Amino acid sequence: MEIGFLGLGIMGKAMSMNLLKHGFKVTVWNRTLSKCDELVEHGASVCETPAQVIKKCKYTIAMLSDPFAALSVVFDKDGVLEQICEGKGYIDMSTVDAETSLKINQAITGKGGRFVEGPVSGSKKPAEDGQLIILAAGDKALFDESIPAFDVLGKKSFYLGQVGNGAKMKLVVNMVMGSMMNAFSEGLVLADKSGLSSDTLLDILDLGAMTNPMFKGKGPSMNKSSYPPAFPLKHQQKDMRLALALGDENAVSMPVAAAANEAFKKARSMGLGDLDFSAVIEAVKFSRE
Repeated sequence: MEIGFLGLGIMGKAMSMNLLKHGFKVTVWNRTLSKCDELVEHGASVCETPAQVIKKCKYTIAMLSDPFAALSVVFDKDGVLEQICEGKGYIDMSTVDAETSLKINQAITGKGGRFVEGPVSGSKKPAEDGQLIILAAGDKALFDESIPAFDVLGKKSFYLGQVGNGAKMKLVVNMVMGSMMNAFSEGLVLADKSGLSSDTLLDILDLGAMTNPMFKGKGPSMNKSSYPPAFPLKHQQKDMRLALALGDENAVSMPVAAAANEAFKKARSMGLGDLDFSAVIEAVKFSRE
């Protein structure tokens, strides 16, 4: 099975590498073509434009940074639309809003192609380990045909129905995650400033009802003020913003998420956008000074 892959950031690189390791033929493209070099060393082919990837491959996956990038790859010159046609499938695994997914779906299907949105829950390590959670919606036949690839990329794939549902579910998940991270950051700072051991707090949380992989995985490095980017803070803040917009559309009051978004915005203004989203703790520390 040959798959095209557009976008080799933190997630896309890990995902395409997994496909290669499991015997898939993979053709890659990235806006900065030098990022393709490591994949080529592992057997990938490279194309210079998204259109060339679409022309070569029956199935193409995109993993891009935001709605603007997702739309650009489809609609710009040498983009997906120039070669998409009947018999080809396009799977966009980027985290975007439902409106963006619907716009891409309309364009792809209008040219005879098939479309699935498949945003993922999980960051760098789950991507490397093939343990992502795939939140798919759209063309059911294309979803079924994509299962061999999804089974390599993730531990579970959900089919959520019509296009837009995958995007909405991902925003809900990331809204909860961002709100939890902000509360967790406040707890670590509060413990420290109260004369308590934040390491002991981690042990206590791990033994109780609030134990979870995020606290367990991020806490020790947060206590050392170390934030290697598994999921960049700027992307978490983007997802909080999109989730709050979804709340506005549905008249859902979200004061906790809104407060968390402000903390992530503060962290971005402090120049922390490219660090891991756990760096939001620095905004909490700053607010005390």
